[in-house]
Amino acid sequence: MTTLHFTNARLIDPEAQSDALGTLTVEAGVIAALNGAAPAGAEVIDCGGHCLAPGIVDLGVKIGEPGERHRESFRSAGLAAAAGGVTTIIARPDTHPAIDTPEVLEFVTRRAAEASPVRIRHMAALTKGRQGREMTEIGFLRDAGALAFTDADAVSTDTKALARAYTYARSLGALVIGHPQEPGLSKGAAVTSGKFASLRGLPGVHPMAERMGLDRDLALVEMTGARYHADQITTARSLPALERAKANGLDVTAGVSIHHLTLNEIDVGDYRTFFKLTPPLRSEDDRLAMVEAVASGLIEVISSQHTPADEESKRLPYEEAASGAVGLETLLPAAMRLYHAGHLSLAELWRALSLNPARRLGLPQGRLALGAPADLVLFDPDTPFVLDRFKLRSKSKNTPFDGSRMEGKVLATYVGGARVYAAGE
Repeated sequence: MTTLHFTNARLIDPEAQSDALGTLTVEAGVIAALNGAAPAGAEVIDCGGHCLAPGIVDLGVKIGEPGERHRESFRSAGLAAAAGGVTTIIARPDTHPAIDTPEVLEFVTRRAAEASPVRIRHMAALTKGRQGREMTEIGFLRDAGALAFTDADAVSTDTKALARAYTYARSLGALVIGHPQEPGLSKGAAVTSGKFASLRGLPGVHPMAERMGLDRDLALVEMTGARYHADQITTARSLPALERAKANGLDVTAGVSIHHLTLNEIDVGDYRTFFKLTPPLRSEDDRLAMVEAVASGLIEVISSQHTPADEESKRLPYEEAASGAVGLETLLPAAMRLYHAGHLSLAELWRALSLNPARRLGLPQGRLALGAPADLVLFDPDTPFVLDRFKLRSKSKNTPFDGSRMEGKVLATYVGGARVYAAGE
């Protein structure tokens, strides 16, 4: 494997929380030196003062295989990720069928390795069929490579079944990922309740539904001692409960989607279904509270929550349209909105985009450190462009950023020291 030496690079180090010009050397697929001289025979890459950071670890990506390959395949998701600076995809189990047996997990693992230019690791379902009644074989699934266990947005109403699953997960040290929503209140909701929902005549869900769902999950964590990660915290009402859980020593972390950090409920406008998400977009006050929670470290992870949907399922009346948005290619430029607005530094962003998700899942990625995998993204945070959804590499084009003015361009992406994307090629 060719030795690479990156010079004149603005190194974004989320561990040291530093942002400074330097050099980085890659040998045998790992980072071999920082701020050293170029080894003899190395391929020298002049970064032109642009940013070189650990590749993004995107926790919570939906891929259509198996069952919905027309929406997204491992190949198309991998190409989109590479173009977006995402070097590790953590895929959700909400497929058809669900990833709830070692056989299905082994199938998707093999398919992903064959088709994707970036790393793809999988989560498995917490309960069989994601139906919330009977736990999966968590031990066998862990042995087959499952990084965590979640039913995604299929929230169980059977608390006793969940308690058994959490207890078993605790005995194995497995990570449980919850979707904090009270399922009864959330059923049939299209937007967050309030004046905007009333004016549009759309069914809404009160923000307290998230708090209620989180309270139940945290009570189960306290009861069982399980390791727990909330996939998306989106309301200010949930933050005190999260803070108390951490102060009480519970093994709890939380994430938020890039859409809930950069958009609010008013963006729905005149029933624009590309803005229909689960959970729905929140108020501007909630959005700003989430940004502050990421800056303080209360919320550790930013993800795309990439959820592809075809044209037929989005071009419906707002209440009937599918929820979700693609985000593998737009995660980085959308995150640049937070940087350019002065909310978060690049090092703080990459702590949440790369370092923290890798740490939570026990992966070696996400660091600019000697011996770490050379999964890297070279990008210019300032390049302006207008997003054209039809140029996205995802099979589905359901992005809320279509036609938006954005900043931030990925110049090259490397996985294990091998270049998997270069702008203009």
